[in-house]
Amino acid sequence: MNVPPPIPPSPSPLATRIPNHLIWAILITIASVLFCCIVGTIPGIVAIVFAAQVNSKLAAGDEAGAWVASRRAKLWCWITTGLTILGLCWTIWFISAGGMAHYQEMMQELENAQRVQS
Repeated sequence: MNVPPPIPPSPSPLATRIPNHLIWAILITIASVLFCCIVGTIPGIVAIVFAAQVNSKLAAGDEAGAWVASRRAKLWCWITTGLTILGLCWTIWFISAGGMAHYQEMMQELENAQRVQS
């Protein structure tokens, strides 16, 4: 008797359409580091963790958990994107306002004003 091996169950069509957002999470985390937005790095790492959970939950057959991880990854990607845009705007403003030299001048003026008041 020659019996063919059983066919492995195919994933449901719903499972194949669950986005993991991993590329977005990685790229926006790198962009966050490059644009001097260290605050955006932490939510970027959280986004990467949730994005990585999507495929492992699908492999375990947990479609509901995969959807939850996908939505959370997307949320953290948007948070990281917003913080990165704010960091980029702040960097552009800081450079256009004279950068560190201007900041040091402002601090010197503040120190002089405090001496006069004392």
